[in-house]
Amino acid sequence: MEAATPGDSEHASDPERSGHSLANLWEILAACLDARGASSVAEVGAFAGDLTRRLLEWAAPTGARIMAIDPLAHPWLVALAEQHPELDLVAEQSTEALRHVPLPDAVIIDGDHNYFTVSEELRAIDERCAGAELPLLLFHDVGWPHGRRDAYWNPERIPEGARQPLAYRPVLFPGVPGRSPGGLAMHTSAAEEGGPRNGVLTAIEDFVSDRPGLRLAVVPAFFGFGAVWSREAPWAAAIESILGPWDSNAVLERLEANRVFHLATSSARAMELEQLRGELDERTAEVAELRARLEQEGG
Repeated sequence: MEAATPGDSEHASDPERSGHSLANLWEILAACLDARGASSVAEVGAFAGDLTRRLLEWAAPTGARIMAIDPLAHPWLVALAEQHPELDLVAEQSTEALRHVPLPDAVIIDGDHNYFTVSEELRAIDERCAGAELPLLLFHDVGWPHGRRDAYWNPERIPEGARQPLAYRPVLFPGVPGRSPGGLAMHTSAAEEGGPRNGVLTAIEDFVSDRPGLRLAVVPAFFGFGAVWSREAPWAAAIESILGPWDSNAVLERLEANRVFHLATSSARAMELEQLRGELDERTAEVAELRARLEQEGG
């Protein structure tokens, strides 16, 4: 999740705040890793290591290897790697790292949330799997706001022709395709939601549509959890049994829609309050200045 407040470093150690961390879906994610029998997992976009810590705990009993790929690793993630030699920290762009690192059994993609980057990450993995088994692919932010709307940490890294028209520091609200006067503040995103080549889920769907042997499941909770796997994999049935009941679950969809609505509404109210405080401070300063003048004139 790329919302400014949940992503700020002071909140990085609190994965429950606004549900921004994939760690909120840990029970489902871990069950998938167990069903896959994963002995190696790569996490793309580890940031401060909220999920990485969970992965290390999960891996400890079996000795599974964990790799964190993040070009802008937070100091907490760097410290975590120093404390855990079983964690491989790769400080590179994911689109480059995935072309040469040992291909793991499972890849968690939660990095730069835009169509171009996710498509290139999937292309890098797919090209290395010619004649081999595709890793279990797990994704975050396949729901609102990034499922159908690009976000860019560094727009200059995206080819101009592959970028959506940009909105800098936009405020987004569910159901509003453009900007909103109140809601969740972002870094840089597409100016409009929807349309071709826009958003994380759109990139995944386009990848899967060209490969009929793949299965896509979407768990509509905590900004959306997605999974892609080969229907022919020996562990495919086990993954299906875990994710099938959650896939596009109507009750979860309503719960998530309600959750993000109230989250955005709360943020909008906070913005309004901040603006009112600013106006009050200005008026207080004006009154103080006026009093000072009156006292001078009266004296």
